[in-house]
Amino acid sequence: MDSMTDRTTAAQEDTRTSEFDRRLVPPMVLGSILNPVNSTIIAVALIPIGKAFGAPPSQTAWLVSALYLATALGQPIVGRLIDLFGPRRLFLLSTGLVGAAGLVGTLAHGLGLLVAARVLLGFGTCAGYPAAMALIRSESERTGKDSPARILTVLAVANQTIAVIGPLLGGLLIGLGGWRSTFALNIPLAAVAVTLGALRLPGQPHKRAAPSGRPTTLLDLPGMALFAATLFSLLLFLMNLHARTWYLPVVTIAAGTAFTLRELRATTPFIDLRVLGGNAPLLATYGRALVAYVVSYAFLYGFTQWTEEGYGLSPFHAGLVQIPMFLVGIAVSVTVGRHRGVRGKLLLGGVGQLAACALMLTLSAASPLWMLVCVAVVFGVPQGANSLALQNSVYFQADPQRTGSSAGLLRTFAYLGSMVASSATAASFGQHAGTDGMHHLAWIMLGAGVLYLLVTVADRSLRTPSTGTAHEPGGR
Repeated sequence: MDSMTDRTTAAQEDTRTSEFDRRLVPPMVLGSILNPVNSTIIAVALIPIGKAFGAPPSQTAWLVSALYLATALGQPIVGRLIDLFGPRRLFLLSTGLVGAAGLVGTLAHGLGLLVAARVLLGFGTCAGYPAAMALIRSESERTGKDSPARILTVLAVANQTIAVIGPLLGGLLIGLGGWRSTFALNIPLAAVAVTLGALRLPGQPHKRAAPSGRPTTLLDLPGMALFAATLFSLLLFLMNLHARTWYLPVVTIAAGTAFTLRELRATTPFIDLRVLGGNAPLLATYGRALVAYVVSYAFLYGFTQWTEEGYGLSPFHAGLVQIPMFLVGIAVSVTVGRHRGVRGKLLLGGVGQLAACALMLTLSAASPLWMLVCVAVVFGVPQGANSLALQNSVYFQADPQRTGSSAGLLRTFAYLGSMVASSATAASFGQHAGTDGMHHLAWIMLGAGVLYLLVTVADRSLRTPSTGTAHEPGGR
């Protein structure tokens, strides 16, 4: 009897050790959503903040750009640190910084200090997503199961949910406590994230070995610095497209050339360009992410500002209009998440983008409200399909030893897209978010959507039995 009990207990323990550790899911999800909640909640706060400080949309656009500039720089760097040292310490440090940034933003009495708070938020939210992807990879190696589709779908759905309900949440908070409450929200969120991370994230990092058998613990600090200089100068140029900033592309080219030479010669490069350059499917995924997020963020910020200033909705009602996109996006993510292939998801997202942009061109200040809701419904399709497909692609296409930095690079390219979207929004609207500006922005989005679809159709790797270095079907 005792031997039977022992066998039963052993079998139960084996089952637990062969399954994904569910205790990791809450901190993974909460950490990964800190960035999208701050990305989207600001959308409905831009007009109230502009009125509070007498700033036009061309100036409040820096509140959007500042966060993405910091995050685009920080994500791959923090992701690489996570690859080397494990997720716990980076997660706790970064999420603690989110709380500090929330306090600074809540007490700020000028637009400049608000921009500084958004920069801190950008750096603070860097660790959540790379840490989650690294934990998924680590658990896959521990359990011997390289099919984390359910966990990847949970992450995608959580981020999709927050990304779409963010404007509604922001409108509700602004109605209750003013725009400062959108910054104050970060204080309790950070406290919960730090607590969960301290209690549940593994204390010891998963040690990876270099091909020589020695642990890869060296930091490529010169490579990181050159990468930061390249990206910083590029993003500054994208945020201020003007002839007087001609020197910024020169700096970008010079720093990028130095970065390339450094990484090709480094023993332990920050970004292994030789491996990355030979991974065409992953490069194509990064390109798709950039173009997809030009469309996504132009809609999020441009359309929302137009519904408030050009159409006349309150911040709360502007967020409420996007609720259908939340519902459709979640339904699409859950539905397509059951299938392993990414090509069908990408094609669905590409067609959905074109349809939604075309509908935006039909809107005017005299349009009935149901037409705005219809646009939000159609935009839910690419929101749900693209984010999941891109995330799954990176997980299976990336070098397993660089999962964190590869996930960070995905976000970097997404934020490059957001920078382009922010610049396009500011240029289209100028001093007033009117209907003509919204139509101009919609044409830019439509062009980006066409490019996205062309890149996807032309990508032959999506038709092969494997999309990258890991075994994941590329078909529908």
